[in-house]
Amino acid sequence: MIEFMLAAANLPFSVALAIMLLIAAIEGVGMLLGFALSGLLDNLLPDLELDVDIDAGDVADHGAFGEFLTWLRLREVPVIVVLIAFLTSFAITGFAMQQILTGTLGFMLPALIAAPIALFVCLPGVRLFAGVLGKIMPKDETEAVGSETFIGRPATITLGTASMGSPAQAKLKDKHGQSHYVMVAPDNDGESFEQGTGVLLVRQTGSTFFAIKDTQTDMLDA
Repeated sequence: MIEFMLAAANLPFSVALAIMLLIAAIEGVGMLLGFALSGLLDNLLPDLELDVDIDAGDVADHGAFGEFLTWLRLREVPVIVVLIAFLTSFAITGFAMQQILTGTLGFMLPALIAAPIALFVCLPGVRLFAGVLGKIMPKDETEAVGSETFIGRPATITLGTASMGSPAQAKLKDKHGQSHYVMVAPDNDGESFEQGTGVLLVRQTGSTFFAIKDTQTDMLDA
């Protein structure tokens, strides 16, 4: 089995499976250490959020890519869930296809041919899996929340020290009470925020949020 999975013809599927396991491991360790890859991934892709957070009637205005993202149900589940579902489905589809060919015809397709076929075939499975998760997970956990709604919300630096030009990770809660992890830098020159500092998000540039110190948090701590 290992020899089959590591065959040159199966390299794309082996790599996809390895990436999926790595992402799952990082997410698991992150939950224990206080950071989340899922939150960072959602906020490092601002353009993706714009394409995803649209009404069905406006799909045509966002082009084929926006329509494809909506078809994958990216509005219903976090990006990382769809990513893991895709990597898993792609790997399983590819391995199954190559195994069937080996058992019936005695050969495997070259990776350059097998990968595009598996990519196309696995997409309905990704959509189905995302749809099932969208029904199982609570609505407030699956509802898409645009990163622009984070402006004005308090956050806490959870990893590293935030300084101008060197953002650090911070944790905040959206209007549904769900946690998100974003990259934060001080809005004022010469200021820095150490781990555990409460801040207030005031603006966003790309995937980085700029913040000021949350004086209300300081007064409560005092």
